[in-house]
Amino acid sequence: MSEPLIQIEPHGAVRLLRLNRPDALNAFTAAMLGQLRQALEAAAADATTRCVLITGAGRAFSAGQDLADPHVAPSREPGAAPKDIGHMLDHYYIPLALRLRSMPVPVVAAVNGVAAGAGANLAFGCDLVLAAESASFIQAFSRIGLIPDCGGTWLLARLVGRAKALELALLGDKVKAAEAAALGLISRALPDAELMDAAMALAQRLAAMPTRALAETRRALDEAMRLDYEPALKREAALQSQLGFSYDYLEGVAAFMDKRKPEFKDR
Repeated sequence: MSEPLIQIEPHGAVRLLRLNRPDALNAFTAAMLGQLRQALEAAAADATTRCVLITGAGRAFSAGQDLADPHVAPSREPGAAPKDIGHMLDHYYIPLALRLRSMPVPVVAAVNGVAAGAGANLAFGCDLVLAAESASFIQAFSRIGLIPDCGGTWLLARLVGRAKALELALLGDKVKAAEAAALGLISRALPDAELMDAAMALAQRLAAMPTRALAETRRALDEAMRLDYEPALKREAALQSQLGFSYDYLEGVAAFMDKRKPEFKDR
């Protein structure tokens, strides 16, 4: 029986998803993208999962799209029709990116090595991104005549501003983890040996927090990027009204008053 393309490991309330094509630097295939989406769907449906942690097996996070995948590999036969790469995006990348961005729990990426193309943008689409100091990020699309995908055109400018986003996307230069942290692409860079322990500790910390409020915070920030100020204020009020009726709000206030550690349960 072949190894799963996504390894799933429960760690209490944290579900670890490991991209598992190490011999191919975890480059994406349609099958792998499908399995990753299924793993996220399963985590979203599991009430005991309160945080998801994504990393890569071996020495890479993900080298991006596998260009040998039949869904995108152009035929070298004379007169052969070109492949519609948009079909791959419509059926695999877009559903995955939307699922990632709408998870009911926080999602942490632990970037253990190179994250190129869609691999980089998958990481940037997570809520918090930690990276090993040896890791690097590359918008490799322009090198093969394409544009950033897997959310890259939306994410990059929002993370670093238009000028730097264009520099990253047009030139496709490698960005080391420390520089990525300084630019605001990721949360922080860590010594390689500390990455997974730090990422798991962060995931466990998030899992103990009011996860529904964390997911709504992500959504409110994303929505505010396309709203004017007054509509954003009203959106805050609407979400705050909903959360004010939740168990976690009542528990959080009670724990504060009682000077004890809260036990959050909502999702």
